[in-house]
Amino acid sequence: MSKGLIAVIVVVLILGFVGCGKYNGLVQKDEVVKEAWAGVESQYQRRADLIPNLVNTVKGAADFEKSTLTAVIEARSKATQTTINADQLTPENIAKFQAAQDQLSGSLSRLLVSVEQYPQLKANQNFLELQAQLEGTENRITVERGKFNTVVKDYNQEVRTFPTNLFAGVFGFSQKGYFTAAPGSEKAPTVQF
Repeated sequence: MSKGLIAVIVVVLILGFVGCGKYNGLVQKDEVVKEAWAGVESQYQRRADLIPNLVNTVKGAADFEKSTLTAVIEARSKATQTTINADQLTPENIAKFQAAQDQLSGSLSRLLVSVEQYPQLKANQNFLELQAQLEGTENRITVERGKFNTVVKDYNQEVRTFPTNLFAGVFGFSQKGYFTAAPGSEKAPTVQF
């Protein structure tokens, strides 16, 4: 065997070992992203599960606006139908998922604002407990979305960094999407008394 052939074989072996390490690292980071996504979905499911109880409690108020309740029910239905497989966390799919969840958040906000007009409902212990659970769930969603964005950042950095980007392209690892703020959320709401 010539020295040139031996050198080529050594280089190929070294690249193979480096490639295996990079590939395994990408697989690990991809699994961390999937785990974080499961945490996000879990909290959104918790919210979706609370909504029927909240709506039924509010329905008890005799003359409550039916259009508001209908909007919440329809938004919940749309939000629970919009799901993403953890292998399809593209920026476009994250945006679709987020849009459905934002619509539900808006409907819930309108519901909770409308409740202010019903003193008997505000005094209902079941409603107060459900409202507190919903607020807690919204906080959990925020935390899980933050965790998700953190692990996606780590993953995306790895996928885009040389020489890992060479292996990522070969093995089909692509960038994942982030959660972003809803359009218009940069403007603080006006509170008037």
